Amino acid sequence: MNNKGNSPTKKLRKSEITVFIIVLFAFIVSVCFYSKVPEKMASHWSAKGEVDGYTSKFFGLFFLPFVFAGLALLFVLIPKIDPLKENIEKFRKYYDGFIILFSIYMVAMHFQIILWNVGIKINPGVFIAIGMGVLLFYIGILCENSKRNWFIGIRTPWTLSSEIVWEKTHKIGGKLFKIAGIITFIGAFFPNWAVLFIIIPVISVTIYVIVYSYFEYQKEKK
Repeated sequence: MNNKGNSPTKKLRKSEITVFIIVLFAFIVSVCFYSKVPEKMASHWSAKGEVDGYTSKFFGLFFLPFVFAGLALLFVLIPKIDPLKENIEKFRKYYDGFIILFSIYMVAMHFQIILWNVGIKINPGVFIAIGMGVLLFYIGILCENSKRNWFIGIRTPWTLSSEIVWEKTHKIGGKLFKIAGIITFIGAFFPNWAVLFIIIPVISVTIYVIVYSYFEYQKEKK
């Protein structure tokens, strides 16, 4: 039976193509709206959803796509340059899913900024809470399935030093990031407080998994 169609290389190629199509779409959207947005674009909003920052039309339309393109290139390179790249291949489908989901989020955020500047005002607090909620929940799934590597996951000195500590930390971290994602998503119903619904769960989970990995490592040493 020919299994070439299911090879990791083939899957990787598909995910690369998908991401770069999304990047290209971001640039095309910018070009299409260039004549429709004002010379000074709204580019930053307060926690209450009020505009508190402006930028030039060119910067507003092309800054995010260029950042996005750089991140997409980095995401594609990571599995090739990681010293433990064979471990990344073990959870590659989850990683590919993440970079595609992240790419969709980035282009959607770019589109939200453009729409605001042409008069279609989608509350950024609602948008970010929904997008980040979905991303954080998926990060939880990614963590639960990740294997030890240098770029992806909860990388502390203790998880990188022990396979057992890595596994334990990512199992508990995965569950906590899913909970953080759900809490963040709920923030969409409270747009004026959406930032807190994102920041507090993320900081809390981050501190917890760092401390957890340290104590698990100490227990293993004993």
